[in-house]
Amino acid sequence: MDLSFDEFKKGLWGKDVSNTRDWVKWIHRNLSENHCPECLVVDGCWFAGDKHPKHPHHPYCHCILEDLQYETVLREAKADCPFQKFDPYLFDPTNYYKHGKQKMFESWGYSVEDSEYLRDEVEKQSLEKYKNGDYELGVWNKYGQRISIRVEIPRKNKNETVSFITGWKVCPNGLIHLNTPYGGE
Repeated sequence: MDLSFDEFKKGLWGKDVSNTRDWVKWIHRNLSENHCPECLVVDGCWFAGDKHPKHPHHPYCHCILEDLQYETVLREAKADCPFQKFDPYLFDPTNYYKHGKQKMFESWGYSVEDSEYLRDEVEKQSLEKYKNGDYELGVWNKYGQRISIRVEIPRKNKNETVSFITGWKVCPNGLIHLNTPYGGE
C-alpha cells in the first residue's frame, strides 16, 4: 500500500497538515554597510505566512522571506516562559513593580502558590497557538517583534473560564520568549 506524503504527515502528526498555513523565516542579507537594527533583530525569526512584519520594512531593505515548512514549525518551535515572570513579577507582594496584576489573578482565585501551574499553562497554550499562527503582531522595534497570544484558564473560585492576552517576543529559530504573563483582557 502506497501512502501519499500528506497521508504520511497526517499519521505522523495526528492531524491533517496538508492544508496548513505557510510559514516564513525572516532573513537579513548583508548587502550594504548600513544595517537596520529592526531587521537585524528579526533575522532568523519564524512567522506564519500571513502574520509577519511588513516586508520590505524600509525603502532599501535587503531582507527576504524564506519559505519554511510547517512540519519544521511543529517539530522545532519552543516557548521560553521564565518562572520569574510569575513569581515574583506577577505575584508581587511588596508592590515593587506597581502594576496591580496580582489583584486580578487573586480575583480569579489564584495565588503565588499557583505560579508553576500558571507558567506551565501559559507556555503550553501559547506555544500551540504560535504554531497554529494564532497570534497578533505587536510592536516591532530594535528590541524585537512582539506578539500577543490569548490564553484561557479556569477560574478557581467559580465554574467559569477567563481569557487574557500574554505578551511574547519572537526570537530566531522558532523560539518565543514571554515578556509579560498578562498584557490585557
